[in-house]
Amino acid sequence: IQRFFRNKGVTQLIKKCNDFGAGGVSVAIGELADGLEINLDVLPTKYDGLNGTELAISESQERMAVVVEAKDVEKFIRLAEEENILAVEVAKVTSDDTLTMYWQGQKIVNLSRKFLDSNGASKTNQAQVNIDEKIFPDKKVTLTGDSITKELSSLAHCSQKGLIEKFDSTVGRTTVLMPLGGKNQLTPAEGSVQTFPVQQGETSMVSLASWGYSPEISKKSPLHGGAFAVVESVAKMVALGADYKKIRFSFQEYFERLGTDPVKWGKPLSALLGSVQAQLAFECAAIGGKDSMSGTFKDIHVPPTLISFACATGKKQNIISPEFKQAGNYIYLFNHKVLEDEMPDYEQLKKVYNWLHQQILDKKAVSVKTVKNCHPALELAKMSFGNDLGAEVTVKEEISIIGSLLIESTEELSHPELELLGKVIKEPVLRINSQVFEISKLKESYEKTLEPVFASKTEDVQPYKEIRVEKQSQALTPRKYETVAKPKVVIPIFPGTNCEYESIKVFEKEGAEVVPVIINNLNLNRLSSSIQALEKELQSSHIMMLPGGFSAGDEPDGSAKFMVSILKDEKIKTEVHNLLDRGGLILGICNGFQALVKSGLLPYGQIQDSEVTSPTLTHNQIGRHISQMVTVKVVSDQSPWLKGMEGQTFTIPVSHGEGRFYAEEDKIRELIETSQIATQYIDSEGNPAMEMPFNPNGSAYAIEGLVSKCGQIYGRMGHPERYAEGFMKNVPDSRFHNIFKNGVEYFRNTGNNQEAGYTKSELYQK
Repeated sequence: IQRFFRNKGVTQLIKKCNDFGAGGVSVAIGELADGLEINLDVLPTKYDGLNGTELAISESQERMAVVVEAKDVEKFIRLAEEENILAVEVAKVTSDDTLTMYWQGQKIVNLSRKFLDSNGASKTNQAQVNIDEKIFPDKKVTLTGDSITKELSSLAHCSQKGLIEKFDSTVGRTTVLMPLGGKNQLTPAEGSVQTFPVQQGETSMVSLASWGYSPEISKKSPLHGGAFAVVESVAKMVALGADYKKIRFSFQEYFERLGTDPVKWGKPLSALLGSVQAQLAFECAAIGGKDSMSGTFKDIHVPPTLISFACATGKKQNIISPEFKQAGNYIYLFNHKVLEDEMPDYEQLKKVYNWLHQQILDKKAVSVKTVKNCHPALELAKMSFGNDLGAEVTVKEEISIIGSLLIESTEELSHPELELLGKVIKEPVLRINSQVFEISKLKESYEKTLEPVFASKTEDVQPYKEIRVEKQSQALTPRKYETVAKPKVVIPIFPGTNCEYESIKVFEKEGAEVVPVIINNLNLNRLSSSIQALEKELQSSHIMMLPGGFSAGDEPDGSAKFMVSILKDEKIKTEVHNLLDRGGLILGICNGFQALVKSGLLPYGQIQDSEVTSPTLTHNQIGRHISQMVTVKVVSDQSPWLKGMEGQTFTIPVSHGEGRFYAEEDKIRELIETSQIATQYIDSEGNPAMEMPFNPNGSAYAIEGLVSKCGQIYGRMGHPERYAEGFMKNVPDSRFHNIFKNGVEYFRNTGNNQEAGYTKSELYQK
């Protein structure tokens, strides 16, 4: 579906579209037109035996409902099948404004649209709004080592690193900010920033998104909760570099079962009024929303919940992140002063936010951090964690209300609402007033709370054990193709992979001709045709790439299971070996690397059955999926993919659940002797690393990538194809490992072509 909906020829056929969520067919299809005739008997199902009601209301969130013209039905279904997607005509739009459903040949639903649009019988209820306590009690914080570490370890402020890393933050090649920034990847970003996924070329346009909600405020007063949810989401957008005037909102509400109690009805009413007041004050409108139904279980109730989601567009070059950037920079505090009724001072906020946006555009403000009903020292600590830069400040004892901001600037700023606190310092300490707090100790408190629930570290990590060999043999390169101006790259697209989009783009940018081949397994005939198509394309190819991704779920072996079964098909096996014999190259990334290892192409250089002692890739040592940035070092350039890169380091994304390379020690010794260990995970000192976060999966000998003995095959876990200029801005030294250019240039370089060549049989004899 991700690829399908990028197809211009497909999207131009679609008149309306709905995703299947709560309510199933009834809602997803029922909302599409006034008159509908739905045939439940033709719905594809996972389970047999569902009755008509179950078919009509079952959730099925991996499905989409689309409306196309009757003349386009066959064309749409054909295009879907070509993309390995099952499409079925399930309903017709009618002119009688009636929703009808048929099951087993009988009409089981017959409702007029007029009735459906009436929302049933009209209902009324009294609502009573109560605000009987102070929202922001006067609170001063006496800073001590115990007080600041206690707050940093609280659920309101502690690290969520182990939870965040479970989600793939870099898929799609659009990520401008990683969720956690700095060299330590510990300072939380204020929101999500992604470039638009344009089909051709690159774009500097980005989408920004953030959220706001305070359960503490909302429990006291949903009115204030709704208003400050909007303020918080706006403040985060400003901290990212957005122009607040371009923001639009969407809201999600979640309240206890209301019944007929006026006090309960007053909670969503007042929350709505608070959010509307904020929208009117900022002159920014809501464009969407979602309700989550009743939040009551027996006598347990959710707190009054109205979450504000803010979104806007901007430019990649104007995006900033909150970790401290450089010693000597100035630190300012903007303190939001609420009005007498404790509602936000919107005029103050708008003036400061508008002014600050210009300072960001002028490259004066280089990091901004929101402060949420706490002492600024807590947020100063988080700004320090990313790059181990400290701060020397003088700050008052009062907490700062939602809407307040900490600002790091390269030069002195002048604004009546800003207070100069001090400067960023190189020493990893916070000097606050007369006290000194070590960043390392604060970091321990910050990271420990959720570690038992969402682990971010592994225990009992064995230190790196270096295996020394007396002499490394040099890899030999077989004969290559004649040089060509536009090498051909074949990328098979398997069910479950979702990195082909970025893989195609990086090869095309280097001037290659890229031919994607969809492996279609809707039925045996289509699978056979796919294999034939891949066989044909491989016959004239220079490079085969196996992409990564896990849109079908990162289950054991992921998409690699299917990749290996295709590679072992006799026709494909023959063409892969022919490709290698004539000097072609093979690249596998993430699941593609796994397929190379499971098929025998790595480290053996040919497709063969695995043995008990064969190297493998298995579950990450931490026992879960991990998405972050890692630094790798090229330790052997005995491959066209890595030529001239030996000794260089690159910081790139990883995202996998099974990336741990394992082999027996004698096999690793052999890989060292033949220069097949290509890239290793390294720590901040440049040494091979076994511990997290440097080695994210616990790979033996810190192995991130391998090459074959002949050097033509390269497999790795990292995703260099997901990087582009201006991406991952909040992780220092992020750098494009352009193995793709090396692979393409290999077939253009006549100088390399003068080397003596060997047939594969000669190579293995040697």
